[in-house]
Amino acid sequence: MPAPAVDGGVVALAVLDACIPPFDADPLSVSTTVLACGALAFRRRFPLLVLLLTLPATLLLGVVVAPVAALFTLADRSRDRRVLAGCALLFAAASAVPWPPSDYTPDERTWALFDFVYLLASGAAPVLLGQLLQVRRDLSRQLVETEEAREHERALHAQAAVARERAQLAREMHDVVSHQVSLIAVRAGALQVGARDADAKDAARTIRSLSVNTLDELRHMVTLLRASSGGGTELTPQPTLAGLRRLVATSGIEAELTGSLPEDIGSPAQRTVYRTVQEALTNVRKHAPGATATVRLWREGGRVGVTVGNTGPTRPALPLPSSQQGLLGLRERAELLHGTLTAGPLADGGFEVRLSIPEQDT
Repeated sequence: MPAPAVDGGVVALAVLDACIPPFDADPLSVSTTVLACGALAFRRRFPLLVLLLTLPATLLLGVVVAPVAALFTLADRSRDRRVLAGCALLFAAASAVPWPPSDYTPDERTWALFDFVYLLASGAAPVLLGQLLQVRRDLSRQLVETEEAREHERALHAQAAVARERAQLAREMHDVVSHQVSLIAVRAGALQVGARDADAKDAARTIRSLSVNTLDELRHMVTLLRASSGGGTELTPQPTLAGLRRLVATSGIEAELTGSLPEDIGSPAQRTVYRTVQEALTNVRKHAPGATATVRLWREGGRVGVTVGNTGPTRPALPLPSSQQGLLGLRERAELLHGTLTAGPLADGGFEVRLSIPEQDT
């Protein structure tokens, strides 16, 4: 119901309450009644002042509706309980004190004390009801804020899931696609150099050019995907150690696989080892043409891992695009397993990549 209609109804009820008893039409009674009932129209804006304006009518005529309505409004809007207690006492005193005092006998004045206690309880009722409504509003507001916080948390969780999927996609695109495309580019470059037929040279040049463009586009795509994510974890199964021998054999370079790892090594550790070997061999093809590589699986001192080393290049490297994300992704994979990945040049001009994982995390 609209607030003006409610206020109008309260004013009408207060007027009816003031007129029901035998009404003394002296100017003082009329003015206090008009003041009390008219002030109720402003009880929402000035609840304390309106309550004080209703007390004279309560003292002179014993009206109840006007002060009770004002007291309820004050309790609904005020959080100062000392003020509310004082106002309830004033209401009880104004209702219980005989007026004029000279017209009452000593016995009637004694009964006024009992009336004061009873009316004090009556005055506490609108105060408690107003405070109850105030607490209800506070709880409703807190529930809304809690629900908004939960919605925000769900949105953040969804964004985090998307970011993880993007990071996973970026990593797998780099590990799988660039591995194959760079192999095509290297083979096409070698064919371009060694072929004698002009058509074959032209075809090899075209293949190499398309491969280089593909790698360049892949670099931009991987960079974009990684920039829009905050890192990620593995979401789907990937190649395992069973595919290492084939990976080394089809790497396009002279490579040897030695050593072994426990058969019960976990899937995340197997994928990390596989991707490390794949990335290291891809880098050998791209940056060290003519080099030979050694892939050594090892287990020692409570740790397991793989070391991929290569000799120095025997001919200049082809200028292939690089996403610059390979080693970064490998380090992220290692850190997820509480391991480490180191990479750096060797004294003989070669390069070495070493992955080490605690055995208890495999």
